[in-house]
Amino acid sequence: MEKEFDPYLRIDDVSIDRSDVAMLRAIDDRGSLSGAAAALERSYPRLQQRVVELEAAAGPLVERTRGGADGGGSSLTGTARDLLARFDRLVAAYEGVARVDETVLTGPVVDRDGELATVETGAGDVLAVVPTDAATASVTIRSDAVSLHAPRDVPRAEGTSVRNRFPGTVSWLETGDAVARVGVTLADGDEGSDLVALVTRRSVAALGLEPGRSIVASVKATAARGVARDERTEE
Repeated sequence: MEKEFDPYLRIDDVSIDRSDVAMLRAIDDRGSLSGAAAALERSYPRLQQRVVELEAAAGPLVERTRGGADGGGSSLTGTARDLLARFDRLVAAYEGVARVDETVLTGPVVDRDGELATVETGAGDVLAVVPTDAATASVTIRSDAVSLHAPRDVPRAEGTSVRNRFPGTVSWLETGDAVARVGVTLADGDEGSDLVALVTRRSVAALGLEPGRSIVASVKATAARGVARDERTEE
């Protein structure tokens, strides 16, 4: 299951979405509305009408020049570039949520200390924030809340808020430009009990992460969030 989102900016009654952003960027790249229409395989009259609709709400977006030695053309105004920058910031903010993996571990609550509860899961006991009325809980752990350590460098429990530690083995690694997604098969977990961590490429190099590498994943108790699970409803 993957999270998806459809970002847009609303100005009065007009919504500016990905297709509008692609249109403005094509105009900027091609230097004309007709060139943008051809690049996007869109009707020129419809593209032109869409520009008019957006400008009625947001103000001048496209500056047109006619004739001259260069034959005229179109370029984006400062308003249009500010609009594109706002859209990029919106997408970046949502991607920070939508592209974070979540591992869900479920089991009965076997102990409690106020808002913190110990949940017995297939991956071992997990200390998490769980509603006080929950007898069984599903605990969600976000990949950006997981830290990875070499087995010899695991911090001691005393004097630290990291209460959940899971020994395991790196099962897969997906590296991006700056960060990497790491799958960890938990040593004490049931089959399929994998934890996903999001780490920097510097950490990948420092820890020598590769499939088969022994590793310890740690999660703060306050970063593991549980919700009550109603077994009667599931049945």
